[in-house]
Amino acid sequence: MSAPPDLKQQQFLRLFMASEPAVRAFVRSLLPTLNDANDVMQEVAVVLWEKFAEYETHEDFRRWAFGVAKFKVLSWQRDRMRDRHVFGLETTELLAAESEHHATRLEAQRAALQDCLHKLPTEQRDLVHSAYAPGARIDSLARHLGSTAMALYKKLHRIRLLLAECTQRELSRKTEQ
Repeated sequence: MSAPPDLKQQQFLRLFMASEPAVRAFVRSLLPTLNDANDVMQEVAVVLWEKFAEYETHEDFRRWAFGVAKFKVLSWQRDRMRDRHVFGLETTELLAAESEHHATRLEAQRAALQDCLHKLPTEQRDLVHSAYAPGARIDSLARHLGSTAMALYKKLHRIRLLLAECTQRELSRKTEQ
């Protein structure tokens, strides 16, 4: 028995919103302009929704969305083959494969970094979040913490080194599994 329409729509939206940034980056990496990428992304979203009934829940939604996006990009390119600013289909296929691999690697790195951030002591984790918050200024944060900007930069540098090492360990550990 299929899910009620509201439940199905919620499921789609959750999966789509979680995958949308990676799919958008993938599409953007294959097209010459941001406007072209936005146009294709609209088409991708429509096709994903229209074909969501065919989606198997055990499948990786993001991989499925990448496949749809790749075909939409190829279709966009076929429509514009006479434009000398458009990559050939073989080049697009190559770029698509590389972009998908890159997106998968970045997602693994993000997940490992999140794991490592959670392992930091609360004080260090709060400092990282404060320093990298939108609009944050190191000089203002340093004053607020009763420190100098240089001391704060050094502290953040040491934390970044810890995070980089931890992230590498996490990625290596997951690769070995």
